Amino acid sequence: MSRRTLAILAVLALAFAILTGLAVRSGILATKPQTAAVGGPFQLVDQTGRTVDERLLKGKWSAVFFGFTYCPDVCPTTMFALGQAEKALGAEAKDFQTVLISVDPGRDTPQQMATYLSNGSFPQKAWGLTGSPQQVDAAAGVYRVFHQKAGEGADYTVNHSTVTYLMNPRGEFTCAIPYNTPPDVIAKKVRAAMQQGPRARSC
Repeated sequence: MSRRTLAILAVLALAFAILTGLAVRSGILATKPQTAAVGGPFQLVDQTGRTVDERLLKGKWSAVFFGFTYCPDVCPTTMFALGQAEKALGAEAKDFQTVLISVDPGRDTPQQMATYLSNGSFPQKAWGLTGSPQQVDAAAGVYRVFHQKAGEGADYTVNHSTVTYLMNPRGEFTCAIPYNTPPDVIAKKVRAAMQQGPRARSC
């Protein structure tokens, strides 16, 4: 390689270094923190037939889970775990609630939701929300929840996301709780968030 070529490469490398430094100082290449876009406006009906919206989440730590009452395994397992976590929270449970949003509006009427939530092993402070297919789709959309009907006839099922979202008392996303998280770990995560205050964004 000739000296002239080496000199050109050196000048180009120096120019690149200078431009990179200027970009970093100006913030062009700065890495911006990523925030999870989970949660938002919704309008549904609770198990008493009352119309509710996202304000239902205000003032409480809310475990929001999308499922359905005819679900054979994931949903009852999750609801049982949340019920045990509620008990483990003790006195702190007064500031905690579970919100089950149905992904099966065709079968999950308010009455059906009320019957389902009457299970003594499930959370005692729980809301069962349902609505029209369009309302359910809208709510699932703002929570980035997948759901899809599978099968035909009366015995169809619904494939859906299994994560539970912990929302802070301002109705903002705090953290995701994976399916099959043990009740004591759920309670630990809720307590960790509570200790950070109502604006907590992690657990």
